[in-house]
Amino acid sequence: MDRAGELRSNPTTLDQLWQRAKIIHITNGRLAVNEDATALILLSADQIATLISTGKYKVGEKYFIGLSAEDKQPYFAWHANPVEEIGDEAPIGYSTLREIGGFITEFEMEIALHGTALANWHRSHTHCARCGASTSVALGGSIRRCDKDQSEHYPRTDSAVIVLVRDSQDRILLGHQPIWPEGRFSCFAGFLEPGETFEQCVQREVFEESGVTVREINYLGSQPWPFPASIMISFDAITDSPESAKPDGEEITEVIWLSRAEAKAQSDAGTLLLPPSMSVARKMIDRWFAEGVEAKGGVTLLGGQVWR
Repeated sequence: MDRAGELRSNPTTLDQLWQRAKIIHITNGRLAVNEDATALILLSADQIATLISTGKYKVGEKYFIGLSAEDKQPYFAWHANPVEEIGDEAPIGYSTLREIGGFITEFEMEIALHGTALANWHRSHTHCARCGASTSVALGGSIRRCDKDQSEHYPRTDSAVIVLVRDSQDRILLGHQPIWPEGRFSCFAGFLEPGETFEQCVQREVFEESGVTVREINYLGSQPWPFPASIMISFDAITDSPESAKPDGEEITEVIWLSRAEAKAQSDAGTLLLPPSMSVARKMIDRWFAEGVEAKGGVTLLGGQVWR
């Protein structure tokens, strides 16, 4: 997507783009999806006007997502809740991004992440942090402006690191959180603290949750994670003391070391539940597995889409 920020300051241009836009609908933290919940439903401005005219949906707010890089098609998010709970009478179905993330296309994921992040922020910032007055959407949804003092407020993104810990045998260390189903393991993660570098955060979070110290910290990539407003910055790191690994007993209640052969055998057997495919954690694990002989011929790890 081309976010086309230069278009946000012109209300007339945004109105014109809205009339020919493809629009994702977000309501109560859920996205409009098809019957099988495998793709987003993209609405037109006329369809949204019809939904509002029925009296079942509030007018809501419009957020400009941008233009598709391929054909300059405009995309918006429409954040509007029903006037009252309408259950099975809803004209379209809804799912959370967590529920559909493993099935939608990469392009759909990009616009859904953007729209969901904006909707989450706008929903919790309806009043000015300076004077307490109400705020309104401005610049196509990229900010809110105080109705009283005209101060501008911008969406926040909370930085969090996520780390794939390896040892000298190229095994990986994964942890289990108590809120997860039995057998579910993932990478270690945590939020950046004030005055802390990413590398310091990696060392601190891994040590706090697993008891091991790490070195050779390498940046892998990042992923927006609007649950509700984070970005995951991914790293791998090496530990020289795998024998010291132990859970902290609160955030992490179990840790395991896995070779590629063990990860494959346990995931095949269903005793190891890996993170869902939409997550950067799963991409980090899959990347590690693909570097071994066990992945020859396109062999991959199994793993469900279950979150809890």
